[in-house]
Amino acid sequence: METLLLDSNTWLLVLTGAGVSAESGVPTFRGMNGLWEDQPVTEVASPRGFAKDPLRVWRFYSQRRAGAADVSPNPGHDALVAWERHLGDRFLLATQNVDGLHRRAGSQRVVEIRQPLHHPLQQPRLHARALP
Repeated sequence: METLLLDSNTWLLVLTGAGVSAESGVPTFRGMNGLWEDQPVTEVASPRGFAKDPLRVWRFYSQRRAGAADVSPNPGHDALVAWERHLGDRFLLATQNVDGLHRRAGSQRVVEIRQPLHHPLQQPRLHARALP
């Protein structure tokens, strides 16, 4: 395999998903532990699931927030922070992860494709009824 040369002419875009956080103990949606309460995650983390049982969906996200708070960035997160510091504005990290571990590790040039679990719109609110 050819060595990747990262020098003063390098621009680096890194895309991350569940794999980088799995090493920290964050369960993945589609991995071996990708089910929650014996239901596919897509059923409890979707508009359809919310319409059927909003309290169950809020409980699902509350458990995910609590789980994300109990884990720490791993060496993979730290390595990306080091490359960001080395490359500066020539580095960009795009992640679909919602656990916030990249920012907790020190990454600053991060594009979060999905709302993080700690985002205000992810916080439980009382609803008079479920959305259709």
